[in-house]
Amino acid sequence: MLIFELIIAIILAASFVHFNLTKRKNSYQTSMFAQHIDTSVEMKRTLAMGLYLRFKKENPENPPNYSSTYIKEDSIAFESFVADVVQKAKGGSTWVSPGSGDFGVDFEHTTEEGLFLGQVKCYQGDLAFDPIALVHSNMIKKGAKGGYVITTGSFTSGAREYAEGLDIELIDGIKLVDLWLSGLVNVEQEIKTLLPDYI
Repeated sequence: MLIFELIIAIILAASFVHFNLTKRKNSYQTSMFAQHIDTSVEMKRTLAMGLYLRFKKENPENPPNYSSTYIKEDSIAFESFVADVVQKAKGGSTWVSPGSGDFGVDFEHTTEEGLFLGQVKCYQGDLAFDPIALVHSNMIKKGAKGGYVITTGSFTSGAREYAEGLDIELIDGIKLVDLWLSGLVNVEQEIKTLLPDYI
């Protein structure tokens, strides 16, 4: 009987040690995963800010002196940049509207689902509902399937509430970076498909 109790005690002790080691390992993995997510979001927020600085309109009377390392373009180039990102990430084809007289539509995105209209804003703060209203008006006018309002910043709570049920995707700076990275992966996969022997 004593041997049986001893075996059970050893099994229970081994189970306890295994449980604690597994728990510690899982806690460590969870901590590492959470840290990675925080770092990833921080990186995307930094990239979103970088996009704002790259495309923001500068004061022509007192332009800043940026490093030659930086890419600096005007806000009109931002429309083409975003249209290209959307096309690479979501497929289909895009067409960028002329710089003036676009009535609030900066680009059109045609997919198998239909036509989508987009407005982009290189904006430091949170956008109000006005651009959403413009895109929605144009969607009705052109019979578009949906729309996008895309900004380097974010959206006010009123803008988010206004957009509910309008088939307009609100893309803030972080989501824009997600689309950009996703588009780069899609292009990389396409290149691997076309040139499998070279990659």
